[in-house]
This record gives sequence, structure tokens and C-alpha cells, in this order.
Amino acid sequence: MTVNVLPLGDRALVLQQETRGALGWKQMADLAWMLKQRAEAWVIDIVPAYETVTVLYDPATLWREIEQGPEADILLPHQLAERKLRELMENEKTASERDGKVRRFDLPVYYGGHYGPDLEESAERSGLTAAEFVEEHSRVEYTVAMIGFMPGFPYMSGLPEKLEQPRKDVPRSVVPAGSVGIAGRQTGIYPLATPGGWQIIGYTPISMFDKERIEPVLLRAGDRVRFIPVSGGEGRL
Repeated sequence: MTVNVLPLGDRALVLQQETRGALGWKQMADLAWMLKQRAEAWVIDIVPAYETVTVLYDPATLWREIEQGPEADILLPHQLAERKLRELMENEKTASERDGKVRRFDLPVYYGGHYGPDLEESAERSGLTAAEFVEEHSRVEYTVAMIGFMPGFPYMSGLPEKLEQPRKDVPRSVVPAGSVGIAGRQTGIYPLATPGGWQIIGYTPISMFDKERIEPVLLRAGDRVRFIPVSGGEGRL
């Protein structure tokens, strides 16, 4: 895996993946996970996105760690941080390290009808029946590429190409919490009621964000998710 390292101000570095598409997204999620496991005191935070991982660091702490070395006098802080990061990434075996440790979630989804008002139209665009669309959407395992937009909103890669959907021309003023949507080659879940322009195909009663939980955000970058079609019933779990 080829990773470019770019300075972002004087307290952050951006790791940029050259591989594009779903494979690159998965690799960056795995890289972020590995760096979090190996993070040293100078690392403040690690923020994964689709094709980048941003590493925020404390220059003072980093400087103290290397001040006795010869490089302390000749390298700038971002150069020192890059060197340390590349040391962490050397000989990394991200995928094998993560085997058996990756978190997997099976999320029940009520597809179509009141819960998924855009299912029929989305299926028609894909040349499928609604039942075929649901089968395709629920048969694959997705990878959470990043959390963004609002607290707990998971952007997930792995959507079959045939299910790709455009965003709505006119966004809805309110999309209910728990709504499962598609935009482009992504699928995601709205954690809170909010305006939104994704094609809504279903609803999960599993809360993506709950401020009362010890960990308010349910999913993290790198988690694997499967959608399990269910019928009948309503309510939050």
C-alpha cells in the first residue's frame, strides 16, 4: 500500500492513499485502526476518511521524545512526525493484525413502504424489482469508511455498483432518525432527524447515536455491517 504524507499546518499530517475505490477505502480504515493501536504519546487524534487519515499531534511532546537524537536539530516538526509515522507503518500487517478483532454488526432493517419511500423508484432505476433490490442491498458486508455529516452518521463502502443512486434533486426537510439511505456508491444511516438528500430505502431501529451511552456513537471507521431484512413491528432498540 502506497501512502503519501502531507503536512496540514504545524500540528497535523494527512496520510493519502493512492488506491482508489472500495479497496482503498477499506485499506485506509484498516490503517487508521492500526495507527490507533500503536499510537504514541505525541499523537493527539487519528481521523479516518475515505482516502485519507489525518493524524493530529503535539509538537512539544514529539520534540521531547526525539530531542536527544541528531535529527532534532535538522528536521522540522512535520518531518519528525512523518518519520515517526512511517516507522509505525513499517512492516505493518494491517489486515492480518485486524483478523479476529474487527467489529461486525448485523442491523435489522425494515425495507420499503413508510420506512423506505424511495425503494421502488431506486429499484426501477437499477432495473430491479423492489425485492431484488433489497436482496442485493442486504447480501453484502459493508465497511464503515468514515463518520461524518453529523454525530454517528456512518458512510459505508461496498455498495454493489448496480445499486448506485443519485441524490434527490430536492432534499427532504426532515429525514427520520434510523433511515437507511443510498447516495452514489455509498450507503448510510441517519442517526438523528435532519434534512437530507439521500434515497431512503429503509429504517433500522438500532440507534446510531445516543448521548446517554458510554460510547455515544455506535459505529467506527473500519467496522463491518450487514443489513438483515425484517418485516412488521416498529420502535427503537
